[in-house]
Amino acid sequence: MHFMGSERKSCQKIIVILGPTASGKSEMAVNLALWLNEKKRCEVKGAEIISADSRQVYKGMDVGTGKITKEEMQGIPHHLLDVASPKRKFTVAHFKSLGEKAIKKILEKDKIPIVCGGSAFYIKALVDGMIMPEIPPDWNLRESMEKKSNEELYKELLSLDPERARSIDKNNKRRLIRALEIIKKTGKPVPKTENNSPYKKLFLGIRVDQEELNKKIEKRLHKRIEQGMIEEVQELQRSGVSWNRLEELGLEYRWVGRYLQGKISYEKMVQSLLWDIIQFSKRQKVWWKHDERISWIKNEKKAKKIISDFLFPTEQAYL
Repeated sequence: MHFMGSERKSCQKIIVILGPTASGKSEMAVNLALWLNEKKRCEVKGAEIISADSRQVYKGMDVGTGKITKEEMQGIPHHLLDVASPKRKFTVAHFKSLGEKAIKKILEKDKIPIVCGGSAFYIKALVDGMIMPEIPPDWNLRESMEKKSNEELYKELLSLDPERARSIDKNNKRRLIRALEIIKKTGKPVPKTENNSPYKKLFLGIRVDQEELNKKIEKRLHKRIEQGMIEEVQELQRSGVSWNRLEELGLEYRWVGRYLQGKISYEKMVQSLLWDIIQFSKRQKVWWKHDERISWIKNEKKAKKIISDFLFPTEQAYL
């Protein structure tokens, strides 16, 4: 990929691997990166991975988020992991800024960035050039919205910005309030998408039957509990992450936090968590349902064929 000036800029390419939770995105991304490292061609010198996960950016949140381990990385560099403290808010605007720097750094090495994750809002913000409005907090407005229930806030967001509502955690009051705050202050749905992205993008989605996915989710949940997910939440709380903040950090931290506070039984925690993760996986499928750019795949062989055609269109595809 030795291009000069604007010619090089126009030829830069990104691969996006997405899919519902527990579909095997991380493993596939690593295997495809290893394959590209072995199959160097047309000056493509391999690949590196950018995690597009709204919770794996936080330090100390490893088991509950299913963060890839050093061993599982198999030597493939990963970006946007462990870049923030869970005590403080990390916004999609922060992610976009760091992600754009990572993409530039990877492309400068003549490597292919593989953006991998299940957070639709984060992926679209990074690769589709979404403009994230910098709206300062309106504390009076926030105070009035705090009095409403999550359900009331979600219904309001759904009526004002259906697209954002589809990709938001409807139980996360902080995110609901922020989304509504931006709409009310700007007078329009957000975010807006730019049309001048310098990248050519390939979207690969992992297709998994829901019944099969449910079994994987249940197996993974019990494995995470065995690996110390409850102890991880205890450690986060001891280190200064409040119970209220744990409520905002996603399903695992929300339900385990409630269990540790004695609000629910162990059985209730497991049952509720399993149910919510399955429902979350269904919503993830809906987020991407109407995106015609996505090539849906079930195995790596198909992924390699599509990637070969994307990266090396003038050459015979190789596997």
